Parts: sequence; structure tokens; C-alpha cells
Amino acid sequence: MKILFANKFFFRNGGSEVVMFNEMDLMRQADNDVIEFSMRDPRNLPSKYDRYFVSEKSYRSPSRSSRIKSALSFIHSPEAVEKIGALILDEKPDILHCHNIYHQLTPSIINAASRLNIPVVLTLHDYKPICPVYTRLRGGDVCTKCSDGRFESLLTQRCADGSLGKSALLWAEARYHAMVRSYHRVSRFIAPSRFMRDAMAHRFGKDKVIHIPNGIDASRIRTSDDDDRYVLYLGRLSPEKGVETLLQTHAADDASWRLVIAGTGPLLEDYRSRFPSAEFVGHLTGEVLETTLRRASVIVVPSEWHENSPLSILEAMAHAKPIVASRIGGIPELVRDGVTGLLFEPKNSRDLSGRLKALLDDAGLRTRLGGEARRVVEAEYSLSRHATALLSLYESLTRQFKSPSKAVS
Repeated sequence: MKILFANKFFFRNGGSEVVMFNEMDLMRQADNDVIEFSMRDPRNLPSKYDRYFVSEKSYRSPSRSSRIKSALSFIHSPEAVEKIGALILDEKPDILHCHNIYHQLTPSIINAASRLNIPVVLTLHDYKPICPVYTRLRGGDVCTKCSDGRFESLLTQRCADGSLGKSALLWAEARYHAMVRSYHRVSRFIAPSRFMRDAMAHRFGKDKVIHIPNGIDASRIRTSDDDDRYVLYLGRLSPEKGVETLLQTHAADDASWRLVIAGTGPLLEDYRSRFPSAEFVGHLTGEVLETTLRRASVIVVPSEWHENSPLSILEAMAHAKPIVASRIGGIPELVRDGVTGLLFEPKNSRDLSGRLKALLDDAGLRTRLGGEARRVVEAEYSLSRHATALLSLYESLTRQFKSPSKAVS
């Protein structure tokens, strides 16, 4: 089988890229051919298909005419449509699997594949098809007003950073792809969490959205009894991640427990200046990241938006670490209260403090929850299970599209 993967970044920029590169490796291990489509970038990994990649786009030009042209390509990219069409005609893939394609590649590539009778799979890393600003948040509160496909609330609420201009551009993007039915041409959506599956099924139908959990190779991770008595946050420092609630909780507890913040983001310097008792260690990778995880007592995930299926939680589970996390979105599917970790109400500092102290004061509880987290991740979230489900989906769709009765949309 030939599988064409599309993602706007061809380097490990975030969770969506980690998932995609894992899937490409899994497909190669199963003796399938992998084809890549992305955007040119000096950080890209090597690809023999990079001649088909679209030109790099930043959307920050000072020129008014350039900004208008960029805005149009933000909605529909003729270059991406042309190049993916040429790639499909030259390489003849059996299926197109899209990950993070928004803005630089645009959902127009779905239409291009559909016209060439290629089935399209789209992994839902966020809520973009039903929320133009991705997060289903407005002013820090959960919002679902666009879930039914009407996007006018985006304008009236100025959801994009309070800017009417940015909100209007995202509204135009959403309305355009609704008009040309880009997302309706997706053969199947892959939802890494059941929460995401249910949110998207409301708009696209339950038969079109399937739940395939993300996977992790736990066998590469050596568990350890190391415990340096600190709480560890791993991730982006942005409002929806709930880091401010965590930092306020730490300060309110008079820094009676050690807090390590590993990550970067737009709020790093603000947090660093306002919460000097926390330890900000920046973005960690490789052995430094592994060591930091192994020595932590508790991993905390204080999110305040409907998280999908955070890879940081799977990573913590594979390290046999207990997790304290918000009871929101897809998180409770991974952090099972009293089984693999403890849950607290989002934004509730008192609840968060109590959960953290319960674990920090009880080494036996930490060991029990951490051990069960490792068992669950090995049994339910392995890469082999992920690969089997993915191949089954691919084979089912390619059979349908090769059937003489299959009509081209």
C-alpha cells in the first residue's frame, strides 16, 4: 500500500508531528510505501518528495498587498492544490492521511485528493473543523457556539485575540470550506479521544468519526524508583494550559512543595517574573527530559480547555509516574481517578492543592498509581495497537474506493 501523509511541518514541532512521524515509521515497518507532503522549511527532515512541498509561508508581511495575498492563500492555497495533485498523479498513493494541514496547506488539499478519487483520513489533533480558533475557548471559558457549523459568533465575540480583523479572516476561512464542503469530503476522521469523537460526530455523523487512541513505545522507557520530591509540569506556557492556576496554587501553599516548569511559550517571561519560587527549566529534550521525568514525584496537567489526548500524559504513564490532572475533555480517559492518577476541577486551586499534597505525602499511593499507569499504557496505548487499527482503517477505505460502485464526489 502507498500512503501519502500531509502535515504543514516536516520536523518535530509539536504533538501532531510526533504522532505523524511515528505512524510513518510504523507503516514502513509493515512494508508499506510512505509519501510525504509538507511546506518547505530549513528545519525539515530530509524527504525525497520535497520538490512537491509548498513554499514557506509566515503571514507576517508588512506590505498591504502581500497581506491580502497571504490572507487568500490562508483560506485556499492554489499552490498546495497544484502540487499535491501532481504528487498524487506521479506517485499514485492509495490513501491520503492528513494531520495538521491548516493555513499553510489548507483543507483545499482534501478536495484535490477527492477529485482524484483518493480516500482521505484526517487526524483530529484539535477542534479546528468545528472551532475556527482551534480551542473551543472564549475569554478563558469553554465555548461551543460554532459546533453546529454556523460561525457568526466568531465575529460577534471577536474570538481571535479580540481582533475583528483576525476573527473575520478565520470566519471567511470557515465559511469557504463549509461552502465547498472540504471537511465533508473526508472519508474518516480519526479522534484520539472518545471526547473528541463525540464532539465531532455531532457535526459530521458518528459513522464518519472513529476513535483510534495515540500510541507510545513504552518498551524504550526505563522506569525508576528515583523520586526527588518535585511536581513537574511539561508543556506549552499559554493561557489554556492552566499553568497560572498551578503557579498560583504553588504560591498560595507558600512554596511548601517544589515545582518544576519545563516548557516555553508566550507567557514564560511573565510567569518567571511573577512566580519566582517556581523553577523554570525551559524546553527539555533527550536524556535531560528523561532524567527530569524519572526524578519527578508527580506530573501535573492543569489544563483549562478540552484537551484531546495529551502525549505528555502517555509519556508520564510510560515512566510509571502518577498524574494530577484537570477533569476536562479527553483527560479522564487517560488519568483515571484513583487508578492511574487523581483528577481535580479545572481552575480550582484548593482542589489542585489537595490532590497534589495527597500524593506528595504518600509514597505508597504514588507507587501504586504510577505502576497502574504503566500497566494501562502498555496494554491499551501501544504503538502496535495503534498501527493495527490504522492499517485496518486504510485497508477498509481503499477497498471501498476501488469498488466499481464508488462514485467520485
